[in-house]
Amino acid sequence: METYTYEFWTDTELWTDIGISVGILLLFLLFRKLFTRYVFKLVLSLSRKVPTDIFSYIVVAFEKPIRTLFVVIGIYFALITAPFELIKLATANKILQTVIGILFTWGIFNFIPSSFKLFTSFTNRIDYQLDQIVIPFLTKVVRAILIGLALSLTLDLWGYNVSGFVAGLGLGGLAFALAAQETLKNLLGGFIIVTEKPFSIGEWIKTPSVEGTVEDITFRSTKVRTFAQAVVTVPNSVLSNEAIINWSKMGKRQIQFQLGVQYDTPREKLETVVRRIESLLQNHDDVHQETIMVRFDNFGDSSLNVFLYFFTKTTVWAEFLRVKEDINFKIMEILEEEGVQVAFPTRTLHISSMPNEEERKEYSVQ
Repeated sequence: METYTYEFWTDTELWTDIGISVGILLLFLLFRKLFTRYVFKLVLSLSRKVPTDIFSYIVVAFEKPIRTLFVVIGIYFALITAPFELIKLATANKILQTVIGILFTWGIFNFIPSSFKLFTSFTNRIDYQLDQIVIPFLTKVVRAILIGLALSLTLDLWGYNVSGFVAGLGLGGLAFALAAQETLKNLLGGFIIVTEKPFSIGEWIKTPSVEGTVEDITFRSTKVRTFAQAVVTVPNSVLSNEAIINWSKMGKRQIQFQLGVQYDTPREKLETVVRRIESLLQNHDDVHQETIMVRFDNFGDSSLNVFLYFFTKTTVWAEFLRVKEDINFKIMEILEEEGVQVAFPTRTLHISSMPNEEERKEYSVQ
């Protein structure tokens, strides 16, 4: 035993082979460092001089996979040149092919969003706007297909019968469908939302279940951020079957209310107030001029009611409130200048006559 140990530590050829293996690994690590610091930056700068951005996107997408590839190849050559067999050559070759396939898939996976950016810029040139909600959804779909394809090729490389596996899925398809009805409903609901496009990412929507700004849509659900900054995840099957109000699609925002003034307001004063409010709206920069209605509408229970119906140009909630406040203040100013008071619910009790003292006595005797 001692002799064997001594021979191991004194075997010059063995340690030379080990040093060569380690040197090969260190050499590829050096190549990786040089690629990161010099080659990648040079290729990226050259690709940016090309009229299209596709080469820049490809370089950026494959940067990390290529850096990892240097390490993988270094480990592979270090193993096959080692003086002892840690792993069989055939197995090492399969592992190398598998890792290269994974790295290539990784690069394509990174490139897919950039490819849709290129496609979007192309569609913008031909005056066709691709909806913002379609791009993330299609990105997820293509990425899922890519992963499924890479997985099937990897299984085939290692000798698994992919066709038999797919056939097995076909035989078990009915049971799978019954067990995953909700998932399939959500997936179908997602396709309905993407194709019909009732809303897009960043738009303000309101449904019976949620109100807020759309942040993302996935295969299963749609994420909506409420005005309280909470994120609500709504299943696509629910959202696709609900009435959806898309406030962001409004071209103008409605204001409608009744202005009640006191019953003792003279007719001339009331008419003047109506005409001045109408003129105010017609000359307001933030009021949409297409539809403006200011009319003495009806005799209420405790007020003379003036009906106001108009629209603001802005649909943004905060700006809408600012315009509404400005108009309310100016209406108050008109009422003050004309000496007209806003009415509030009142009740008047009319007594025809008061009983005299003798009648009161008579009632008390009875």
